[in-house]
Amino acid sequence: MADTKKILKCPACGKDMEKVFIPSQGINLDICTQGCGGIYFDNREFANFDEQDEDISAILEKIANKEFEKVDTTQDRICPNCGAKMVKNSTSIKKTIEVDDCYSCGGKFLDNEELIKIREEYENNEQRDADILKYVYSSVGKEMEEIDKNYAKSITNRNMAQKLFYRIMGL
Repeated sequence: MADTKKILKCPACGKDMEKVFIPSQGINLDICTQGCGGIYFDNREFANFDEQDEDISAILEKIANKEFEKVDTTQDRICPNCGAKMVKNSTSIKKTIEVDDCYSCGGKFLDNEELIKIREEYENNEQRDADILKYVYSSVGKEMEEIDKNYAKSITNRNMAQKLFYRIMGL
């Protein structure tokens, strides 16, 4: 778990991140209020903010009416908590939003406005999960159909070979 007093450096622009207390969750988030507007979530914190009914008013207040600098979102990011290289991952099966995840400590960094975009994508995690299942079933269904076709061909070929064998053997 991150040190609640340690000032983190933004992985996108390098500026000091501000600790912002979120009363509804009783936690501090690290927000780059003087640079790019990115948000760093410690391990498991993000799940408290990704659904539309979860309170993000304290976050919105901190970033309201600010001009944030643009950053190169394709650049590698280093976790401000543990120093490990972060990995870019899509936030949903739609693959329209990529965030930076730390596989070492579980932290997650979102560039400015990505939290809003993620929350707009699905109303809640049940919808996100249903979309994943739909995708998996459609993909697996195609694979299963191909397996069934190949199996049917192999059975037909086996039956034909068996008939030929019996004919040759005079059985």
